[in-house]
Amino acid sequence: MTGPRAAGAPTAFDVIAFGRLGVDLYPLQVGVGLADVETFGKYLGGTAANVTVAAARHGRRTALVSRTGRDPFGAYLNRELRGFGVDDRWVTPVDGLPTPVTFCEMFPPDDFPLYFYRFPKAPDLMIEAASLDLAAIRAAGVLWLTGTGLCAEPSREAHLAALRARDRSGPTVLDLDYRPMFWTSRQAATDAIAEALPLATVAVGNAEECSVAVGEDDPDRAADALLAAGVSLAVVKLGPEGVLARTATESVRVPPVPVDVVNGLGAGDAFGGALCHGLLAGWDLTRTIRFANAAGSIVAGRLACSSAMPTTDEVEDAVRTVTHA
Repeated sequence: MTGPRAAGAPTAFDVIAFGRLGVDLYPLQVGVGLADVETFGKYLGGTAANVTVAAARHGRRTALVSRTGRDPFGAYLNRELRGFGVDDRWVTPVDGLPTPVTFCEMFPPDDFPLYFYRFPKAPDLMIEAASLDLAAIRAAGVLWLTGTGLCAEPSREAHLAALRARDRSGPTVLDLDYRPMFWTSRQAATDAIAEALPLATVAVGNAEECSVAVGEDDPDRAADALLAAGVSLAVVKLGPEGVLARTATESVRVPPVPVDVVNGLGAGDAFGGALCHGLLAGWDLTRTIRFANAAGSIVAGRLACSSAMPTTDEVEDAVRTVTHA
């Protein structure tokens, strides 16, 4: 997409995502602790931002609602979003708060500690309900929000205002995205997510996130509990065992896609962008989940997150490889 701020540009987006945005500083040495890392790569990061980038790779017109600090890192993030084809009109600076920075360590295949520098408060938690373009939110093909956005005010009320305005009028995804360091307690997260779930149509989470949201970590019971909470589609990510997706009338389990894991941190965001693409395309549940699962596996085999998001052709190739194996 060129010229996301161009005069006269339409405001109907395929995907609008809310929330976390920051700079990822990832070590260029794998298997080395931060104390000994010598060089880092700088990337756009944050779950909501990565989902918009991932969906844009599939040709979708995407926009992000978020905030940055009024600093060089903030300017960098706006520039990167535009470069990835994401409309950044609703990504604006906040005075007095620095743009967040996130470090990780990489110990493949399954240990990727994250260190969030979001102090004294992350700008993306300063989204206010009064600033929202509710008409655009209602018109979007998919609205994507995360549990993290519910952890503090004024972001929490802004997220709920968006959900209420949307009124389940189209695919409305709540990525459970539980990060304990962002919450005062686990119970606080449970209570906030319980308020948001009935306003969403799709819930996505892993076993721990489902446990926080609905008190179940068994995949089948978790999926049923999410449906009982009000969503129409429950997606439970099973890690090395694949993905379970369930509606009131259908249940699909997709096996994992083999991959030599380099960095597992962006896989869920690639999954999310691909899930949005499948929902917008009107695919059946099996095809949608297979596509999203393959997209996540591709990014798990790459170093970065945002810049590693695969194209549609790459994902389709991966799906065919697994299907014909």
